[in-house]
Amino acid sequence: MTNIILCGGNGTRLWPISRTLMPKQFVKMFDNQSLFQSTVKRNKSLCSQTFIVSNSEQYFLALDQLEELDLSKNSKYLLEPLARNTAPAIALACFALAYDEILLVTPSDHLIKNQKEYEKVLQSGKELALQNNLVTFGITPTYPETGFGYIEANDFDVKAFHEKPDEKTANLYFEHGNYFWNSGMFCFKAGVFLDELKKYSPKVYEASLKAYENAKNDEMIRIKFEDMEKIPEDSIDYAVMEKSSIVKVIPSDIQWTDLGSFDSLYDELPKDESGNTQNPNHISCDSKNNLIYGVERKIATIDVDDLIIVDTADALLVSKRGSSQKVKTIVKKLKDLDHTLQNIHLKVHRPWGTYTVLEDTKGYKIKKIEVKPGKRLSLQKHYHRNEHWIVVSGIATVTIGDKTSYLKPNESTYIKMGEVHRLANDGKIPIILIEAQVGEYTGEDDIVRLDDDFKR
Repeated sequence: MTNIILCGGNGTRLWPISRTLMPKQFVKMFDNQSLFQSTVKRNKSLCSQTFIVSNSEQYFLALDQLEELDLSKNSKYLLEPLARNTAPAIALACFALAYDEILLVTPSDHLIKNQKEYEKVLQSGKELALQNNLVTFGITPTYPETGFGYIEANDFDVKAFHEKPDEKTANLYFEHGNYFWNSGMFCFKAGVFLDELKKYSPKVYEASLKAYENAKNDEMIRIKFEDMEKIPEDSIDYAVMEKSSIVKVIPSDIQWTDLGSFDSLYDELPKDESGNTQNPNHISCDSKNNLIYGVERKIATIDVDDLIIVDTADALLVSKRGSSQKVKTIVKKLKDLDHTLQNIHLKVHRPWGTYTVLEDTKGYKIKKIEVKPGKRLSLQKHYHRNEHWIVVSGIATVTIGDKTSYLKPNESTYIKMGEVHRLANDGKIPIILIEAQVGEYTGEDDIVRLDDDFKR
């Protein structure tokens, strides 16, 4: 069995923790482990390989976190240049696998705490998939939730899929007992899914097949932008599951949550005796039942109850508990303002390491750059800025034009606007340096890559 892990979500309802270039599935929120890592570990004993579907930025995050678990070797990757929802993502992966390969399709951002029961329901799902069924897993509701879609069932047979209900309807579903939350997890043979997709959504099937056939397939499968753009955007539910006659559901009581809001995150984090989430940076004075999230500054609260307070280096969110679904409205307003806060943190992960913006103002930007051993940045140039590099630790291999030199700690170099240059780490320890950019424009899109180890 192959575990297809879908990594495409941005988790905007958990902003400012989750952002486009560091979405919630890769944020280490539980025991210094990300939800993505938990997903891989949860399924590694049940599946012979992991197949990750993501965009190029998330690929490097996934690769880094798999290397931390020493699980990067037995993994396949498919990179999408833009999102087209779950039906095309799953189809593209299926084209790369044998017809009879059993697939376990999972999101990368769910929390499941009952591993024993999880393994039991997966075995039931696998048995039904071997009989050429499309299997979905319905979560046994613990309360009448209005934020999830529902699956109406008659034993293992699916009677209907239902959209997110209003409060009255959610209560009726909960009381009735044969309605389950739609988990977004599936199990089926690769070929059976493709047959049903071709039958019920032929345009998605044909465009996905063409995109796969035109893809670059070396260390990973890279779909071309122009081919991905032609694939109709559709979810697996709309494209196949709601139309097919061979869909089965496995009722699943596995202590599941999709962590789709700060309210659901509050429910999962450990609390102190006052009901506040445990945080060593929190100083409380008569404050109760608050979600306090922040790792850098002290957060003091006085006489406040039922709040969500999320503090990051460049953004602060304060909300009433119960209102955190409105975070997506804030993200939309940031997009309308053409702001970058919804996309990146001050610390940004790259395939070669990280950079942290220390200062960014008109005319200059200052960064701390860390390059992993054995990695190097692209060979590049800039049209609008000059750069000064000062090495703090490690030995940097610096190429400027046709000259290569080595910089030790407390040594520096200067790169003129338009000069071709590259930074590499040929040593055994990380390089840390300070970069000062000076110019009229210091945006990240002022990079002309001439050669890149990561094929960006």
